Amino acid sequence: METHQDRSNLDDQTNASWPLVSVITVNYNQSAVTLDFLASLEACTYPHLEVFVVDNGSPNDRPDVISEKFPKVHLIKTGRNLGFAGGNNVAVKQAKGKYLLFINNDTEVETGFLEPMVQLLEQNPAIGMVSPKIHFYHHPGVFQFAGFTPISPVTIRNKAIGFGEYDKGQYDLTHETGSIFGAAMLVPMRVIQEVGLMTEVFFLYYEEHDWAERMKRAGFKVFYCGKSMVRHKESISTVKESAFQVYYLHRGRLIYSRRNTFGMQFVLSQLYLHFIAMPKTVLSYLLKRKPTLAKAVLKAVWWTLSRRSKEIHS
Repeated sequence: METHQDRSNLDDQTNASWPLVSVITVNYNQSAVTLDFLASLEACTYPHLEVFVVDNGSPNDRPDVISEKFPKVHLIKTGRNLGFAGGNNVAVKQAKGKYLLFINNDTEVETGFLEPMVQLLEQNPAIGMVSPKIHFYHHPGVFQFAGFTPISPVTIRNKAIGFGEYDKGQYDLTHETGSIFGAAMLVPMRVIQEVGLMTEVFFLYYEEHDWAERMKRAGFKVFYCGKSMVRHKESISTVKESAFQVYYLHRGRLIYSRRNTFGMQFVLSQLYLHFIAMPKTVLSYLLKRKPTLAKAVLKAVWWTLSRRSKEIHS
């Protein structure tokens, strides 16, 4: 899908001077939501796009409507649910862009959101990935994300900067950040070719943080771009505090620790997670009379404990 709107507000550069960006989004039983995303993308001012929608084997949806409404979009049907990383990776193998934008289908973009991020990567080859500012779609002007603090190597937790604050321009700066936000992240193809694809062992949650750590270990920087903005319809993709969400969130946290902590930090992290964090969470769910969620946490712990290192690090 390409747009060819007036470029007078983009430093008088010609369309040909803007590198191709491959936009990749994953659909699962949400074609109507995906259509809204594509409509917002079609209105954006960036002139050189190719767009991939990966349908992750939606059992209760008709993804063909995406091709019918947006015939220039490349619709890929996986036939089964490959998870977040797996779905995105399918499209990466077909993408031709200099840069790849991984973006949730439950977002809508501002018209000029892409140019500042592309310009940033064009100007600084040391940057391996960048995310824009993210507002909550259903709470206009309220931040979900304006960068991350570093992930603690013991607790495997970080904090979203600006979360819940009203946007008064306080986070319009562009700077290095502790991690990336998987809802929208722009990555150079050359970096992916050097570092590799997102690992698929997570299935859902923490895979983008793992990817960011791999980028940093390879010598690249992770950035937040406050000149770009996307609105996120949080909680459409997964139901908060469902057994599905709780299982994959806690499993992802445990996998991340095994893949990204080393030496004494690994020992401390494993002790903290298995003897403090996970038991505390299980007890909390039991006290709230939510045994299904407590069981989901225990299931996540068992899954990671029963996997060999080779499988976790694949």
